[in-house]
Amino acid sequence: MGTSPRVVIIGAGIVGANLADELVARGWDAITVVDQGPVPLTGGSSSHAPGLVFQTNAAKTMTEFARYTVEKFLGLEDEGRWCFNQVGGLEVATTPARLAELHRRHGWATSWGVDSSVVEPRECVRLHPLLDEKQILGGLYVPTDGLAKASRVVAALARRVAARGVQFRGLTKVIGIEQSGGRVTGVRTADGVLPADIVVSCAGFWGPEIGAMVGMDVPLLPLAHQYAKTGRIRELAGRSTEFAEASLPILRHQEQDLYFREHVDRLGIGSYAHRPMPVDPRELPDSTRVSATEMPSMLPFTAADFAPSWKQARLLLPSLEATEVEEGFNGIFSFTPDGGPLIGESAEVAGFWIAEAVWVTHSAGVARSVAQLLVNGRSEIDLHGCDVHRFEQVQLSPDYVSETAQQNFVEIYDIVHPLQPRLSPRDLRVSPFHARQRELGAVFLENAGWERPHWFEANADLVAQLPPEWVPPARDEWAARFHSPIAAAEAWRTRTAVALYDMTPLKRLEITGSGALALLDRLTTGKMDKSVGSVTYTLALDEAGGVRSDLTVTRLSENTFQVGANGNLDLDHFRRQAPPGDGVRIRDITGGTCCVGVWGPRARDLVQALSGDDFSPEGFKYFRAKRVRVGGIPVTALRLSYVGELGWELYASADNGLRLWDLLWARGQQYGIVAAGRAAFNSLRLEKGYRAWGTDMTTEHDPYAAGLGFAVRMRKGDFVGRAALHHMSAVPVERRLSCLVIDDGRSVVLGQEPVYVDGVPCGYVTSAAFGHTIGAPIAYAWLPAAAGVGTRVEIEYFGARIPATVTAEPLVAPEMARIRC
Repeated sequence: MGTSPRVVIIGAGIVGANLADELVARGWDAITVVDQGPVPLTGGSSSHAPGLVFQTNAAKTMTEFARYTVEKFLGLEDEGRWCFNQVGGLEVATTPARLAELHRRHGWATSWGVDSSVVEPRECVRLHPLLDEKQILGGLYVPTDGLAKASRVVAALARRVAARGVQFRGLTKVIGIEQSGGRVTGVRTADGVLPADIVVSCAGFWGPEIGAMVGMDVPLLPLAHQYAKTGRIRELAGRSTEFAEASLPILRHQEQDLYFREHVDRLGIGSYAHRPMPVDPRELPDSTRVSATEMPSMLPFTAADFAPSWKQARLLLPSLEATEVEEGFNGIFSFTPDGGPLIGESAEVAGFWIAEAVWVTHSAGVARSVAQLLVNGRSEIDLHGCDVHRFEQVQLSPDYVSETAQQNFVEIYDIVHPLQPRLSPRDLRVSPFHARQRELGAVFLENAGWERPHWFEANADLVAQLPPEWVPPARDEWAARFHSPIAAAEAWRTRTAVALYDMTPLKRLEITGSGALALLDRLTTGKMDKSVGSVTYTLALDEAGGVRSDLTVTRLSENTFQVGANGNLDLDHFRRQAPPGDGVRIRDITGGTCCVGVWGPRARDLVQALSGDDFSPEGFKYFRAKRVRVGGIPVTALRLSYVGELGWELYASADNGLRLWDLLWARGQQYGIVAAGRAAFNSLRLEKGYRAWGTDMTTEHDPYAAGLGFAVRMRKGDFVGRAALHHMSAVPVERRLSCLVIDDGRSVVLGQEPVYVDGVPCGYVTSAAFGHTIGAPIAYAWLPAAAGVGTRVEIEYFGARIPATVTAEPLVAPEMARIRC
């Protein structure tokens, strides 16, 4: 045995086995994998999973997980039997809306580097002869998709890592996690304690029970999902052998929430069309009794729930009329509030990690990233959408997890618009301005539980007053969803008068104490030791120089800093990095405070009329902060703007928020004030070239490529990521975030679309909006550095190619005169 940490992996399913393999590949060998069921068929979700691997996903990270899973499983075999049968994947459309969605999915695949094509009905039938050509309008074909045999993968990996010293212990139930001094020390089983420096729970739908052993919330709901097998189908006879099992592409009929795969001369049919069926793991059968047809994760088939799906399956595949459903079961899978996996380390118990809610499709990719986190401290793939700490506290309640996870089950194959908000639960978190916003007819979308106005119906009359150059063109049906031309009026008033923006939902941290300055200086790229009242836009990097967040840091006193952050991941990061006993206190002050952005050329007139403090250009300079009174209300005012106009962010305690809004609103009437929403905000920020972390840049991007080199102060001394940036400075940027203006002046894209240079897909869109000030759509995209200003490109949007041009940024007021006046 070597000197690597002692690792205990809980769960010997496809995630746990892959993680053991990935750790061994990186030189770790003191690894034990335990499972309450027998090994290798443990009785969890992996043991019955149908194994369809469709790689295409709206999220780049999820597609990359799946692509690595395909790559790895293709190289495995289990005693001469295949572990991955690359038969291809076919998704069919039976309605025009679904066909359009397949074109959008083709765009995602192209953006993320997966070969795919949208094919005609005749080609669909050639690929899958059981299809009724009259039923379909087309399909999306991905030749590299296929079938993963999870039980064989587990067996093959178990043998491989066992040869390197990894121990698998089946029939070993975990009954506790040992810890000391805030660190994990072992795993307690009925047979004794397994010492451990690191414990990783890969327990699947049993994960919440394991997490509870260290007081960790694991927001996961087990749900049953129907899978049936038909009798023999004459048309399949002789097409495939018992060994190959399948020769036709795996098939999805998402309009009816169905998928299909061959079992030699029979078909397996999975359905999400039925009612959600939550499962309590504590009520499941004994986990030690496992066979291919009997295991805790396989519940009795409920035929009545499957009857409508069987009818739809026969319509699509007429050959099913000659057979019947011969067997089936309701298999248990893990669902989360947003449909993503759960990856991360406990905030309270160091060394306790989870990798849960991971399906076979993404299993190897997730395992590789977790191994990279453990061994190298970072994943090559951005994980912010998978980090378990992405959720706010209100999103961890059992009721919230149950309702949202069940809704994700219902919507799993639905056509979901990028802006589509959940319908319930709502009004979980509202700002103090909420009552007034409702009176103004706010159309609310939702994020992290917050109600966020997107536009205000009270401004509808202003649309008729727009100058001709501000009148937006009509949008196509997709881009017009969850949008209103009222946003143009709100942007217009922001640029010409003054507007109020509710910035309350943006995460605010208060970092105080004698060690606060040193902590911030170490974790950010900017110079933090500035005068009281300074405001600094800065970045938090990882050790490889990737952008893990962008931040606005305000020094309110010698040892008090307010940090404008991106979400709960920043809070988790700062708390982990604060040395215990080093005089640092970190508080999330978001809920107890509020913020209104007062922006526009009349902003100074408005706030000065309500305050005896000096808001003049000389008395209140750009990127400075002061504690002032506005209408008698104590306010922390920051002079900065994310819409590119003169103005302030005004912070107050939550109890004073409503009065602050009312005072600004009443006095602002003489200056043409409006309330404005996120639609106008996003348009205005893109016109100024302001980035949105998590969308425009992530840990996969460095500051220079992202156009944020100005926020890096290399001369200030050491900080996390500095060594990596020093190396980068000598290497030319290969790709950069570029500003595109769409040539026709009307075609609005929404993000994630592929971008072509000289007819070749070379990048993808991040943020996009109609630029109301410039009268043209804007898109930011990651492109080769060689695609400089003036380069003509094409954006693929629902199968059409839209010409655009790489343009110098910012598009509005590059001299910064408006914002600094």
